[in-house]
Amino acid sequence: MKRASALLAWWYLAMGGIATLLALVLPWPSAREAIYLLACVQVGGVLYVSYRRSLIPLRLAIVLGCVGLLYGMAQLLTGDAPTYESPLATALGLIATACIIAGLVMLLRTRDTRAHHGLLGDALIVGLGSWIISWAALVQPIVSNTGKTAWSTVLYGAYQPTTSVVLFLVVVLLLNFTERPASMWLLAAALSFNLLGDLIYALMDAGHVGPGADRVGLPMYVAAYFSAGAAFLHPSIATIHRLQAPPNRQMMGRLIVTTSSLVFPVIVLAGTAPNDTVDKIVRSASALVLAAVVTWRVVMAVRANNLAQAELLHGAQTDPLTGLPNRTVLLERINELLRHSWSPDQHPTLFFVDLDRFKNINDSLGHAAGDEVLVTVARRLINAVPEGATVARLSGDEYVVLDTTSRSSGAALALAERLLAVFREPLALSQGDVFVTASIGVASLSDTSSTSPEDLVRHADTAMYRAKDAGRNCLAVYDESMHERVAHRLAVETALYRALDRRELRLFHQPILDLQSGDVVGFEALMRWQQSDGTIVSPAEFIPIAEDTGTIVPIGSWALLEALSQLRKWIDDGVCSPSATMSVNVSPRQLSDTNFPAIVSEALTRSGVSPQLLWLEVTESIMISEPELALATLRRLRSLGVRVALDEFGTGYSSLSLLQKFPLQRIKIDRAFVHGVADNPNDRSLVRTIVAMGRSLGLDMVAEGVESVHQLQVLSDLGCSKAQGFLISHPVPPDAMRSTVAALERLGQFPGLRPSVATPVN
Repeated sequence: MKRASALLAWWYLAMGGIATLLALVLPWPSAREAIYLLACVQVGGVLYVSYRRSLIPLRLAIVLGCVGLLYGMAQLLTGDAPTYESPLATALGLIATACIIAGLVMLLRTRDTRAHHGLLGDALIVGLGSWIISWAALVQPIVSNTGKTAWSTVLYGAYQPTTSVVLFLVVVLLLNFTERPASMWLLAAALSFNLLGDLIYALMDAGHVGPGADRVGLPMYVAAYFSAGAAFLHPSIATIHRLQAPPNRQMMGRLIVTTSSLVFPVIVLAGTAPNDTVDKIVRSASALVLAAVVTWRVVMAVRANNLAQAELLHGAQTDPLTGLPNRTVLLERINELLRHSWSPDQHPTLFFVDLDRFKNINDSLGHAAGDEVLVTVARRLINAVPEGATVARLSGDEYVVLDTTSRSSGAALALAERLLAVFREPLALSQGDVFVTASIGVASLSDTSSTSPEDLVRHADTAMYRAKDAGRNCLAVYDESMHERVAHRLAVETALYRALDRRELRLFHQPILDLQSGDVVGFEALMRWQQSDGTIVSPAEFIPIAEDTGTIVPIGSWALLEALSQLRKWIDDGVCSPSATMSVNVSPRQLSDTNFPAIVSEALTRSGVSPQLLWLEVTESIMISEPELALATLRRLRSLGVRVALDEFGTGYSSLSLLQKFPLQRIKIDRAFVHGVADNPNDRSLVRTIVAMGRSLGLDMVAEGVESVHQLQVLSDLGCSKAQGFLISHPVPPDAMRSTVAALERLGQFPGLRPSVATPVN
């Protein structure tokens, strides 16, 4: 449909070109007039066809038809006579032109009122400049040559400026829109042809060209009507009224046109002398009005620029969502406090407020609900702080309150409690009530403090994280020990990034013993870190940091390949049996990595170890937080032939549903239960239950942390098949494993774990 309409428009335009050419070359005036009348009449039919094809609405078709009718009546009223001799014809032409101007202004509408007024101001300058040129070049010569001074002549003089405004708006129209459909170009061509025809007849009326110029003027009107008709037939006319002009686009083009409207009138006024007193008065009055309009336009531009700068400054200093001051303003106000000489009873305090688990709101309710929460929290914080305090939003779900009114540390803590109480009531959102908690860090200034603004914010931030570590929904006050811990953590974190490259990480291995045969049936790989300066960092310290920073992924990949390669070497060297297994711990961060199964597969291939010899030990946390992801990843790992063990069973959310839902083959009983299994009946009962449950599900059972012979005997009596711990062996480096396994084999050749095994092997 659209293609057929476009084709019809171009065929119609081609017909218009033929009609225009005939109007130029035919020698008979009556024939040229007939072509002109045909061009006028056919516009009505085109508008009807466009309406029937739903390209333009009925109201627009009626308005355009009336504009064409006004132009046609004006032409019929003048006939061969000069236009200025028919005031009614001039008035009709002005009305039609005003309708076109109104339509163009509507197309150029914008949401920015100042930009819209600026456009109208520029159009007024163009119109006044054109009036001065029109007066000097057209109206004044007519008055001088004919002696006419009637208002009709002046009315005639206003016609050219209005058509110049039309041309100006057409230029702006083409410059402003990023999309310029074919119908827009055709309308621009129609207006340009019409303006050219008007200019030719105006020059004829003023006596600047001879009567024969109508041989060119009349075809211009024919071209204008056919161009307009083609625009109304083109399918893109249906979308032209929905285009929106972005404010202040292509300002350079407008500036050139507007400046030209000032320069050319000045040249005309300077290059031509007034003929009489009336001419002098009109020139002077027109120049004064133009100067006044230009001054008004400049004032508007300056005011708009000042407002824009103020808006930019406001935007640079405030958070766009909540309207609160941002980090820049906060730091400036803290800096003012640092330069201020305080009295002894002042205790300025900074409160760092961070929402707990805000990501869950965005993920479950959507970002729109999250924005509602942020705005509501901002409003509540403002209402909770005393007058003179500053509430700022730093980023995301982080707010800061700077209070300069506190008189003591007790008053500051009281305010912190009020801020915490803000979150005890539910937040009313459009989707329903939501409960949100926050963690608050508190840091104070003193008149002797040398703390910078950034340091103060960092101190409050550090205290806030201490509140997070304490369980959230609480507050913590900063002290120097926090800074030392943070600095130490940062140092460890920084060093950990290069630990692999510096070959500072090592794997130690702890044997796993079969309690029935006494054989070493497997090993667990445990990571150790000794820095280049000899400092040993505990796994309990650096593993959580690696998990938080994501470095656990490359470190875990290295550990997996290193452990499997070591197992392959031990098997080949006869250190252990070919069926000995290797257990490697897998962090939640690794398990959530979609590439992890591929990493495991590559490690197995490169090491040459059979998949069933690899045990991957996982904890319950990821199965609880992201069960679907964990299930998918574990199933992919099982498809490789790898076996999965549930580590630290009994210390978390351990439940039968985990054992039923996830593809597990082993349970490792946590050392917390093994420690009391020999002496504590409750621990013994728990271990008995765990072992019975595991055996009923066909799961392999391994007890961790065995440190005494009595524990080992009780575990064997309860049916636990395997164990590891300091009694059996401490974790040892790879080169010590041969002697460790040999010692265990010498001590393990006995049935039923006789007391002769009482001597621990370290």
